[in-house]
Amino acid sequence: MSSEADQTRDQSRDRDGDDEVAEIIGKLVSQDVPGETDGAERRRLLGRLSGALATSARKASASGVGRGRWLADLFMNVATRLPIRDLATLQEHHYGLTGEQLADDLVRTATKATMAVGAVGGALAAAEFAAPPLLLSAPAQLVAETVVVAAIEVKLLAELHEVYGVQVPGTGPNRAALFAIAWSKQRGVDPLKPASVTLALGAAAKTSLRNRLMRTLGRHLTTLGPFLTGAVAGGALNRLATKRLAVAVRTDLRRQRGLPPAPQR
Repeated sequence: MSSEADQTRDQSRDRDGDDEVAEIIGKLVSQDVPGETDGAERRRLLGRLSGALATSARKASASGVGRGRWLADLFMNVATRLPIRDLATLQEHHYGLTGEQLADDLVRTATKATMAVGAVGGALAAAEFAAPPLLLSAPAQLVAETVVVAAIEVKLLAELHEVYGVQVPGTGPNRAALFAIAWSKQRGVDPLKPASVTLALGAAAKTSLRNRLMRTLGRHLTTLGPFLTGAVAGGALNRLATKRLAVAVRTDLRRQRGLPPAPQR
């Protein structure tokens, strides 16, 4: 009886931890809504998120769950709670823009957001690098940066589907899973391929998500450097990666809608 009560309490604490992580990330990905998050608040939220993720990782390690699997499971839970806006809300938040101009603005704000997160995460990592006794705390900060950047990019990918009128079927959680897996493959969702819907939560899809998250984490590990080098590298790497994702997804969505390719710039 006592064992069942302990298990129930553990599950309740795990849910509370998941809720805290999702709540913090929800605030961090709302940066393209004017006035939502400033630099000081972003640093504070990333600090809170690092602590919550460190606690979650320790629990996962104690239960024998590998870091890659833990990160993928955690992120899939986060993805189902991301605040994805519909077309009308996007237009309201982006000064009435439509079509390609709205897509351009979405990409611009998302790259600014991932660049800002990378700069903060890189600066935190650089500070730890300069203080060796605290270096062990750096990985939690970089995991936090990885999850937030991935969330911003999944949100961007999902909202680009709204802009281009590519309707992805399914319930909220199912659609979120599709967008997360599409992010892992750096592609748009093709709703005309039923397999993409039915296989979204399959083993291969989860492996793809885990691999993409670990590659993103590996990229952020390169920002471990002294002084300001981490901040500069973190921001620049995130900006380039988000722009590359946006180009690939927009190309897919234009093709699905029969739109001409983007003009060369």
